[in-house]
Amino acid sequence: MNVIPTADWGSCVKDGVATLACIPIVLQNIINFLILFAGVICVFLIIYAGYKFVMSEGDPEKVGSARKTLTYAIAGLVFIILSFVIMAFVGKFLGVDQIVPK
Repeated sequence: MNVIPTADWGSCVKDGVATLACIPIVLQNIINFLILFAGVICVFLIIYAGYKFVMSEGDPEKVGSARKTLTYAIAGLVFIILSFVIMAFVGKFLGVDQIVPK
């Protein structure tokens, strides 16, 4: 199986036009971006939950809302990390390097 490295755009472009050989590179770039974007959103949600805790002023409803936000943000972060690990495992097991986040 001929695998194109991520940084090697030159081998998939002919006469200035992208060929079908560029699809694995684009797919890997999309996967990398989505995992990074989701991780950044989770970190911001954790910070927002901390802000909600501080601004709750002891109100049980606001504390409960902040706790839910924090719980869901941490669960999302764990899910993102697990998806990274699962994709890496499946990619290595099947020999498909394009789906392995780098």
